[in-house]
Amino acid sequence: MFIGISILSSCTKDDNPSPKNGEYKGAEVTVHLGKAWSVIKVDQLGNPVELTVSINDAAIKSVPVGSGSGGGSHNHENSVVLPFHDQVKTLTPFNHIGLDYNPEGHEPTAIYGLPHFDIHFYLMTEKEKMAIPPYEVDSSKFLAIPTEAYMPANYMALPGGVPQMGRHWVDITSPELAGQTFTQTFIYGSYNSKVTFYEPMITLDFLKKTSQFSRDIPQPSKVQVSGQYPTKMEIRKHDGITDVTLTSFVYRQAQ
Repeated sequence: MFIGISILSSCTKDDNPSPKNGEYKGAEVTVHLGKAWSVIKVDQLGNPVELTVSINDAAIKSVPVGSGSGGGSHNHENSVVLPFHDQVKTLTPFNHIGLDYNPEGHEPTAIYGLPHFDIHFYLMTEKEKMAIPPYEVDSSKFLAIPTEAYMPANYMALPGGVPQMGRHWVDITSPELAGQTFTQTFIYGSYNSKVTFYEPMITLDFLKKTSQFSRDIPQPSKVQVSGQYPTKMEIRKHDGITDVTLTSFVYRQAQ
């Protein structure tokens, strides 16, 4: 969440050119000794039912585990882009997914200094994302925040900002901010007065130990872009794969 690192991916050719049971799989991307990919499931009307990041066991078992220094990671192997299937690129407001792994955790170390995944569902293009400068170079667009209605209640902007990401917003009612051990949380992002990403943040340990989990995604009272938005996040294990899924989509009109 708090690290700025280059985004590189090693993708295979799209191996799912036609849908299977309404599921559209994006190209597989190498994550250490394993793979990760996106899957969008649609209903008979073509509306999104689930948007999933799938990570196989080979990746989960081969990612490095650091000392918990909170220093983040600048290794491109820990930061990849998961593309959508060509036929569903515009099905949701999200443009692409950034799968970022932090073997050392990141600041604040006392809270988030555990190995974990940051899964960024970006509402901006890769070009727009890559153009975000370091906060110290130009803070003006980091400081330009969305109006209150476009962020969920109880969300607070953290100081500073991250290059090639934006500013991060946390739910002040999250258990880890009340002294409990961090397992999973849900972050929002902003840049230049716009909401720019949704971000489940989940520890490696929680993913390894959890076979099934569901939580609500805090919702803002308004959205800036019309489209289908998820209201729940789930974790499921099956067939040597861990799925992190955004689901229970509802259509929202921009206001």
